[in-house]
Parts: sequence; C-alpha cells; structure tokens
Amino acid sequence: MICLPARAKALCFCCGLSLLGGCSIKTSDFPDEDYGPETPVDVSHIPDAVPQRAPRSKYGNPPNYTVFGKTYHVLEHARGYRARGLASWYGMKFHGRRTSSGEPYDMYAMTAAHKTLPLPTWVRVTNLDNDKSVVVKVNDRGPFHAGRIIDLSYAAASKLDVLARGTAPVEVVALAPENSAGMEEPPLSLQFPAWVQIGAFSSRENAHQLQQRLREQAGIAAIIKPLEQSTGLVYRVWLGPVDNQGQLRQIREKLPAWGIEAYRVVQ
Repeated sequence: MICLPARAKALCFCCGLSLLGGCSIKTSDFPDEDYGPETPVDVSHIPDAVPQRAPRSKYGNPPNYTVFGKTYHVLEHARGYRARGLASWYGMKFHGRRTSSGEPYDMYAMTAAHKTLPLPTWVRVTNLDNDKSVVVKVNDRGPFHAGRIIDLSYAAASKLDVLARGTAPVEVVALAPENSAGMEEPPLSLQFPAWVQIGAFSSRENAHQLQQRLREQAGIAAIIKPLEQSTGLVYRVWLGPVDNQGQLRQIREKLPAWGIEAYRVVQ
C-alpha cells in the first residue's frame, strides 16, 4: 500500500454549495486517507490524454467557490496558462467516485484536479526533478493544500515518478487542441498517400511505448515523427502510408480494437 502525505483529498459531496452545482470536491487533509493498489500496477501502456475541443463542463465551473474559507475564481479560459508548484496525487479512495466535472474518477486514466482551470482543460505536466512529462485532462477540483497546484491521477503520478515521495515540483502548461491528435474526420479532398496519426506525446518514451504496443499486439509498424512546437517537441505516432480510401477505412475500423480512441489523417 502506498500512502500519501498530508494533502487535500477527501471527497465531499457539496449539496449545500450551490455555486458548485452539486459537484464533489476533495476537502480534507489527512495523510493516511488515500493509497494506491496493494500491488503496483504497470501503467506504461496508458497513452497521454489527447487535447480536444470540448465545451465547458456543466458542473464544476462556477465563477467562484469557497473551500476552507478561501475563495477560488475559475478562469474564463486556459490560454497561456503556465505555473510551477508542487504536484500531489490521489488514488483508490476516490476510484469510481464522481469528480467535480461529473465524470467518474478513474485512477488509471491520465487525469488531474486543479483549483481554477476550466473543466475540462488539457495540460502538460513536467516533473522538474527528472524532466519526465505527461499530458493529462483536468476534470476535477483540488488540491486545497498550500503550495500544491495540481492533483494527479495514480497513472499520471506513476509515469512522473511522484508516487513514492507523494509530491514533486512540477511545471503545468495548458495545451491547445492543435498540440495533439484530437478526433477528426478525414477531409473529402484528401490526397494520397496519407498517414493516420494515432497519438502525440510530449514524452518520446510514451510515444515509443505506443509504437511498441502496436507492434506486439497487432503486428503493426508505426513510426514516430517529432514536431517542434512553441511549447516544445511533440512526438507524433503515425500509421501508414495509406494509399487509398479503402486502406484508410480498414485502419479506422480497427483502431478501437487496438485501444486507439482518437486519430487524425495527415499528409
């Protein structure tokens, strides 16, 4: 069992907090309340979250809300957001329970909690101690402990090597949908040959893990194509080349079986 140090992490249903619209937030602060699985889980195969264009969640986005006597103001947008501070994580205690956005918390998904970013927002989190990075979807509120700026899921914390210490200094940068794959239909005027992009990661290691998983599970050879962005290198994972619409349709039909939920066609 892996226990967390003191952090904001008990789930409290806010029926009496009308500004939060009936959502739930983590509000207590006891070191022995949360924990990971008894046997560590290998999360290396879990891909980074994929930034997408999405409307603001119906829940969890009031103009402001108050916890422990402190009022937080939810940002109107995440453009340009960049901050440094301590990251913590939460796990089994909240697994399957409702987050502030209304989604169930999945400790094995690449998600996080933040006090003021709009829900949802996709951010790149970099552990400043080891330079490891992941992309997560912010869909929850917290942590409400002084100095901590983001609460990571078990999976995200594991990839950043935060589990053992419980916290780590990180940089959090908001991402636009263009910085990753997203979900889109191929254009009608598509020219061949083309490629199918099935992932885009800030970490080359994560891109390699997806490439290796496809090779082992499906016998598919994918390539990694780095792309320089204003926020740093993005490692794109491509399938192809695809020579015609028939091949493209066959690949699209097989993607769900390969665990690929988002893709785009590139030329």
